[in-house]
Amino acid sequence: MTASGDWVSLFSGGKDSAWALYRALEEGLNVTRLLTVHPSEDSFMYHVPATHLTSLAAESVGIEHVEVYPDDFDAPNAEDATAQGDAELEPLEAALEELASDLDLAGVTAGAIESEYQTSRIQGMCDRLGIDLFAPLWREDPRELGEAMLDAGFEITILQVAAGGLDESWLGRTLDAAALDELAELNEEYGVHVLGEGGEFETFVTDGPHMSRPVELEYETVWEGTRGYLEITDASLG
Repeated sequence: MTASGDWVSLFSGGKDSAWALYRALEEGLNVTRLLTVHPSEDSFMYHVPATHLTSLAAESVGIEHVEVYPDDFDAPNAEDATAQGDAELEPLEAALEELASDLDLAGVTAGAIESEYQTSRIQGMCDRLGIDLFAPLWREDPRELGEAMLDAGFEITILQVAAGGLDESWLGRTLDAAALDELAELNEEYGVHVLGEGGEFETFVTDGPHMSRPVELEYETVWEGTRGYLEITDASLG
């Protein structure tokens, strides 16, 4: 892996991609673009909720933001997870190929922790493009990662929950030390991933040491019996 050249951070606004970006900057990688894919509601590859907030986060980070709006993420056989994942990767790879024509593209950052489904596809894409992958969360202990994010000063809001043990009270909650303790207990009881990588919950980083201003959110809570999400009504930089 080389620190020279231009790096692109795959950026959803969630804690994992934000941590990958932060660690890349700490390692001295020259991150010159943040790239957000705005996926369909049933994406297998990407963080889904509130990706429209990434423009504010990118402004706070101070790195140029590239957004991808593919017309259709559906694979020819929507029931086939392999085909859908491959199809979803295509607009991302096309965007990176376009960036490579203007940049000395060295690599991308990604926030995967344990998902072979995502990581194998991103690694394959990097191999085809001849670039590196920086995945600092990969195979790290989830609890230790969460603690490291909090120690660094990340402020993390839970946007969506969809798992046993996670009720409406978790919506809009700050992911802090007490929440990590409770998630560890829910992991033991229900198998909830401590950092929600299986889709148990989704987050947004409202502030951190890599950001110049916090993102302030106003929202309403939507609860659907066993799952729910925040409907963002307003967002601005503080």
